[in-house]
Amino acid sequence: MKGSESKKNDIISWEEYFMGVALLSSRRSKDPNTQVGACIVNKFKRIVGLGYNGFPDNIPDNDNKLPWGKSSEKDAEGYVQHKGLYVCHAEMNAIVNKLSVDITGCTMYTTLSPCNECAKLICQLRLGKVVYYERKTEDKEGKYKAAEKMFKEAGIEWV
Repeated sequence: MKGSESKKNDIISWEEYFMGVALLSSRRSKDPNTQVGACIVNKFKRIVGLGYNGFPDNIPDNDNKLPWGKSSEKDAEGYVQHKGLYVCHAEMNAIVNKLSVDITGCTMYTTLSPCNECAKLICQLRLGKVVYYERKTEDKEGKYKAAEKMFKEAGIEWV
C-alpha cells in the first residue's frame, strides 16, 4: 500500500506545538495543587529551555523533606510550612535549565501567567515575548499585575 502523494496539511501551529511542550512539562510537577510548565524557544523555532515547578533538585529526597501545603504554621524546628517559600517556578527552572547562553529575544511559553519574581528574571534576560495558556485570576498581593507592568515597561509582548 502506497502513502499519499501530497503532504499532510492538518498540522498544529508552532504556537500550539510549543504550548503543548509546556503543558507536557507541567505533568512532571509533583505539586498537588498547581502544575506549571514552561518552554523557551529561540527565533529559529528551537527549544532552548524547559522547566516545571518543583523543589530545588540538589536537596536529597526534597519531595519528602519540604512542605507541599500552604500553611503559615511553623514546624517543630520553626520553619514555615508554606510551599511558596521553597518551590522553584517553572519559568525560573526553564531559565536555569536553558541550553543557550543568550536567550535575548526568545519566546517563553508557559501554562500559567508569570508572577512578579519570574517576570523580573524574564525582563533581566530580555526575552521578547511571553505566551501563557491560563491567566492567574486570583492576585491578592498584586504579583501578576506587577508582572504585567514590568513586561509593558520592558517592551515584552504578553499574550
